[in-house]
Amino acid sequence: MFIYAFDKIVTPTVISVADAEMRAKSLEIVNKSILDEFTKQFNYDEIIHVEKDRNDNIVMLKADTIKMNKIACDVALSSQKQLRNLGNVGVKVPIGYIFKNNILAYFGPSITIKMQPIGQIETKYVSEFEQAGINQTRHKIYVQVKTRVRVIIPLKSNDIEVNNEVAVAETIIVGKIPDTALNLDLQNSGTRIKNDGK
Repeated sequence: MFIYAFDKIVTPTVISVADAEMRAKSLEIVNKSILDEFTKQFNYDEIIHVEKDRNDNIVMLKADTIKMNKIACDVALSSQKQLRNLGNVGVKVPIGYIFKNNILAYFGPSITIKMQPIGQIETKYVSEFEQAGINQTRHKIYVQVKTRVRVIIPLKSNDIEVNNEVAVAETIIVGKIPDTALNLDLQNSGTRIKNDGK
């Protein structure tokens, strides 16, 4: 009866807290990987090439997709490695915290939550243009990271999807830009890396 009651009453609460904890830790890891890699490697003027005619009007925007794909790949590899390390070590959560009791939050036995990356880590870019004034256009580039992790507690596991989008560049382009120049297609840039769970 105790095991049945534990499974029906306590386990859903534990898995809910475990999901929230691991989602937060996963997002922290992904954000740090994005920040580290883009700080080291991303320079807008080197990645996005603006071509102008002799009247100083912009005729084309060209992206260095090879460089962008390399950075996206490095983000995915860094995230994968850190997620795997966190999964091996796990996170200990006091039972009082699980029951959201402020007085007993740091007391009682701890439950170890572990995690296993599954599926693949996918990174891709999104590019946006918006009017910023007369002959001025604001260009934003976002990187999106998506992955799945398996949250493991004693007697149960649960799969969650972790999605995040971070702005990695924002600049004002001065000059008249024809609509055809705004077709900066970054849909095919990015990478997918399979999680082997090892």
